[in-house]
Amino acid sequence: MCHSRDVAQLAQLNVARLRSPLDHPDLAPFVEALDAVNAVADVAPGFVWRLQEDSGNATGLRPWGEEMIVNLSVWADVESLKDYVYSGAHAAVLRQRRSFFEAMANAYVVLWWIPDGHRPTLDEAHERLGLLQTEGPGPRAFTLRAPFPPPDAGPGAPAGA
Repeated sequence: MCHSRDVAQLAQLNVARLRSPLDHPDLAPFVEALDAVNAVADVAPGFVWRLQEDSGNATGLRPWGEEMIVNLSVWADVESLKDYVYSGAHAAVLRQRRSFFEAMANAYVVLWWIPDGHRPTLDEAHERLGLLQTEGPGPRAFTLRAPFPPPDAGPGAPAGA
């Protein structure tokens, strides 16, 4: 939990159920875009960290089944993440997501505040996603559409503060 002396940063997890294995031709446009999308994230204003393997992405990490891929990252604030998600190379891939990923019945993106310097684990992220799925958006697990302010922001602070 963030305390008033900590600078809060925003953790985010998103999961996706692949329509086909990553080496399937239908997923080639997604796979081919990964390096460019990650490179844009790495230099995006407000970007702090992302989970990755030696390959530079996290597609080999399959903690919740072979068909599920994960993306875990840390950002300075909600606005920085939102700016990245809905613009440029990421937005182009996002528009094609139905071609690459199956529709999810439950929440598949979760955000939460962490202390500056903390790097969330996949177990922590999975727990937050579960909170969002069972309780809906709240201060401990929320979404871009229903953001919550950092715990130390004080009353009336904007959610992206």
